[in-house]
Amino acid sequence: MENNKNIIKKFLHTRIRVDDLEKTVSFYKSVFGFKVVERKKSPRGSELVFLQIPCSEVLIEIAYFPNSGAVKVQEDLMHFAFEVDSMEKFSKHIKTLDLSFSEKPCKSSSGSTFAFIDAPDGYEIELIEKPR
Repeated sequence: MENNKNIIKKFLHTRIRVDDLEKTVSFYKSVFGFKVVERKKSPRGSELVFLQIPCSEVLIEIAYFPNSGAVKVQEDLMHFAFEVDSMEKFSKHIKTLDLSFSEKPCKSSSGSTFAFIDAPDGYEIELIEKPR
């Protein structure tokens, strides 16, 4: 078997398709502090916005391509997971934005606290507060 450990240089981005580009971009900026680093149109006509995750080089590519039909995110299809310093502070933050958890905070067997919030098209986002 060939040694493939150096075949990939680094993880760059992942793409999600959405129905409302500006609503989704606004959500990630206001809830998580993501920064828009690029906007462009793909050769096939998708409108793309690349968002940089704070404290990371990783990007999320938000794609709007209405010719593909409505976005229908199935339960447990995929999710992002982000670590937070304090679930209590994050909870207060989202309340100021008139948002709430889709699954309220609870403790895992490892001692971490986790919760979920849904993005505008139904993509789940997991928040994790690790034990100190």
